[in-house]
Amino acid sequence: MSVTEQPPPPADSPGPTDAAREALHDRIAADSLTTRRDYLRIVATVSGGLAVGGIGVAAGILHRHGDSDGPLEPRKIADSLAPGESLAFRYPEEEDRAVAVRLEDGTLAGYSAVCTHLACAVLWRKDRGSEGELYCPCHEGVFDARTGEVTAGPPPRPLPKVILVEETDGSVWAIGTTRSGESLQDGLCRQLDGTRSALAEQLGCPVASPGGAGERKGRT
Repeated sequence: MSVTEQPPPPADSPGPTDAAREALHDRIAADSLTTRRDYLRIVATVSGGLAVGGIGVAAGILHRHGDSDGPLEPRKIADSLAPGESLAFRYPEEEDRAVAVRLEDGTLAGYSAVCTHLACAVLWRKDRGSEGELYCPCHEGVFDARTGEVTAGPPPRPLPKVILVEETDGSVWAIGTTRSGESLQDGLCRQLDGTRSALAEQLGCPVASPGGAGERKGRT
């Protein structure tokens, strides 16, 4: 006999009574029901949270990158960024995930790294296409690296942009944001205040007319 085998009980040993068997069966059934209920409650809670989150992002209830109306402080994000490289950073606040990309032709592009579908993280894939792509692995969303426009998958809107500039020493700075589908100029103009009227004028931002309506002033 192996060490794991147990000898059978003697034929004349008393077995469990019918009442004991019934009590044991009821306890097991109750435990199983509780476990099933707990599992279903957890699944419903998680699924409901994802659904509410997705609806909130789509409806604009939750915070979106680029929602700020006031002026933003410039922030240095890199000493340099070579062609084909990318950089993850936070701007304008610590909760705002962003990504900077230097395309092969030298163009700098910055975007929110939060997918416009269900707010999953957006990643840079250099080896995709002729210029790389911005990719959300949650639901196979793809964004154009040069424009931020949706090229595949379920995202309903382009990625909000982070406005990047490069100084003469090669350092890269984030200076503002745009909302989804907003141009860089319109994003900057929205975030400039009265203390930066000279810069607003250089950008051709709308100026208040005597009647109160804004008009776009052309560049000189």
